[in-house]
Amino acid sequence: MQGPATRRPGGPAGSGPGTRDGVAGELGTRDRTVTEPRPAQAPAEPSVGRASRLMALGTLASRTTGLVRQFLLVAAIGTAGIGNAYTIGLNLPNMLYILIIGGALNAVFVPQLVRSMHRDRDGGTAYASRLLTLILTGVLTLTVLTELFTPQLVDLFSNFKGVNRQLAIDLGRMFMPQIFFLGLFVVLGQILNAKGKFGPMMWTPVLTNVVVIASTSAYWYLNHDKDLTASTIPASDVRLLGLGVTLGIAVQALTLLPYLKAAGIRLTLRFDWRGAGLGHAITLAKWTLLFVLVNQVGLAVVMRYASDVGNAGYEHWGVAAYNNAYMIWGLPQALITVSVITALLPRMSRAAVDNDLASVRDDISYGLRVTGVAIVPAAFAFLVLGPQIAVVLFKHGGMNIDNAHIIGYMLSAFGLGLIPFSAQFLMLRGFYAFEDTKSPFTINIWISAANVALSSAVFYSLRGSDKERWAVVAMCFVYGVSYCIGLAITAQKLKRRLHGLDGKRITQTYVRLIAASAVAAGAAFIVALYVNRMVGQSWLGSTAALLAGGTILGTLFLVCSRLMRVEEVEQLLGSVRAKLGR
Repeated sequence: MQGPATRRPGGPAGSGPGTRDGVAGELGTRDRTVTEPRPAQAPAEPSVGRASRLMALGTLASRTTGLVRQFLLVAAIGTAGIGNAYTIGLNLPNMLYILIIGGALNAVFVPQLVRSMHRDRDGGTAYASRLLTLILTGVLTLTVLTELFTPQLVDLFSNFKGVNRQLAIDLGRMFMPQIFFLGLFVVLGQILNAKGKFGPMMWTPVLTNVVVIASTSAYWYLNHDKDLTASTIPASDVRLLGLGVTLGIAVQALTLLPYLKAAGIRLTLRFDWRGAGLGHAITLAKWTLLFVLVNQVGLAVVMRYASDVGNAGYEHWGVAAYNNAYMIWGLPQALITVSVITALLPRMSRAAVDNDLASVRDDISYGLRVTGVAIVPAAFAFLVLGPQIAVVLFKHGGMNIDNAHIIGYMLSAFGLGLIPFSAQFLMLRGFYAFEDTKSPFTINIWISAANVALSSAVFYSLRGSDKERWAVVAMCFVYGVSYCIGLAITAQKLKRRLHGLDGKRITQTYVRLIAASAVAAGAAFIVALYVNRMVGQSWLGSTAALLAGGTILGTLFLVCSRLMRVEEVEQLLGSVRAKLGR
C-alpha cells in the first residue's frame, strides 16, 4: 500500500537484513527512500506494525464482546428451532450486503479513495462525498427490496417449513435494515482508513455487541425458566431479539460521524456522479460483485444442506451449530490477518500506482509470514482441542455438553483449513492493489465449485444413513480443502502478475511453522484427552483439559520454532521482550 520508492540493491525481495517492515527491526519499519515528494494533501504513511497492532486491539475488543454476545445468544435460544431460524434471519442481510455492496467497498473503493487523495486538489473530499451518496442510495434501495422479498430469500437460503420458516421471515424483516447501516458504516470507515485513521472502524463494533448483549440478556432474563420453541415464542420476544441487533448496527455506524469531523473530513450528499471517476470504480466492482455472488452460491448450498440435516431430526447438527463453529474458527483470521492486510492495502495500492512490484512482493511476503506465526498454531489448536473449546464457550444456559460437542466437532473439522483460507485471503489483495478484480473472480469460481461439489458429495453419500448428522461436519472439512485448491491457483496467478514471489522464504517459514505446530498439537491432544478423562466430561473437565492442552501446545510450539530457527517467531519474542523492558 504505499508510494514511490527505490529498493536497496542485492538479495531477493523481502530477504536479508534491513528489509522493509522490520525483518531486522520493529514491525512496520520500511527500507525505502522517497525519490520524489508526495502531494501536500496525501495522508502521512503510518507504520504497518503500529497500525495493525491498533486494529488488532480493536478487533480483539470487538471479537471478545462478540463472543460474550454469542455465548448469551446460544445460552438463550440454543442451536435448534429458534437458534436455526435466528441464524438464517441474521445471515440474510449480511450475505446480501456482502453480495451487493460489501465486497466492492473493501476491495475496489479503498484503492480508488487512496488514488483520489493523491491525485485530486481537494484531497479526495469530493470523490468521497460522491461515493458516500452512491453507496447510501444503493443500500437504501437494497433494504427496501429485501424487506419486500424476505420470504423468498428465506426459502432460497434454507429449507425450513411451518413455524420455523415463519420465525425466520419475521426475524429477517427486523434484520434487513442492517443493510443500510452496514453500508454507511463501511463507507465511512473506509474513508477514515484511507486517511490513515484505522482505529474507529475497528473499535466501534464493540458498541453493537454491547447493545446486543443488553437485548439478549433481557430476553434471557425474561425466558430463562421457559422452554420456548418457534411455535410458542411471543411476538414481543421476537422483536426484542430482532430489533436489538439492528439497533446495535445503527449505533455502530452513526458513531463514526464524530470521528470524521475530528479528522477534518467534511462530507456532503452529492449526486453529480457523471464524469467523477465513479464509473471506473463501478466497472472494477463488477468483477468483485461476481466474485461475491459465486461465493454466496456456495454458502447457500451449504446452508440448505445444513437445514436439511436439521429437518431430518438432527436439529442441533444444523445451521446454528455450523455458524457458531465458523465464527470461532474465523477469529484468528479476523484478529490477525484482516488487521495486517487492512494496514497493508493502502500501502500496496500506492506502490502499485508506481508499478513498484518489488515492494508489493515484500508486503505480501511480510503479511504471509507474520500472520502465519499465529494462524498456523491456531489451526492446529482448533483441530485437536475443538470439543474442549466448544464446551468451555457454549455449555451455558440451555446448552448441554453433547450439543456443545457437536459445535466442537465442526470446529475441529474446520481446523487446518484456516491456513489456506487466511493465506488466500491475504494474497488476493495483491490483485486488488493493481485494480485487478477479474483474477480474484476467476479464482473464486474454482473455490466455490470445489466447495459445492465436495459438499454435495458428502451430503448425498450420507443422506438417509445413520451417519447423516455427520454430513455438516464433513462439509466443514471440505471447506478447507476447497481453499487449498484456491491457494494453489492464487499463488500461480499472483506469481505471474508480480513477476515472482518470495516463494522460497515463505515456504520455508510455513513448513517450519507446520512442523512445530504438529509436534505441539500431538502432545496437546494426548494431555487434553488424559485431563478430560481424569476430571470428567463436564464444563470443569473441558476447562482443565483446554488449559493444560493449550499450555502444552503454546510452549512446545515456541520451543520447536526456536529450535527450527523460525525467524518470525524470534522477532515476535524479541518484540515482547523489548516491550517488557528486558
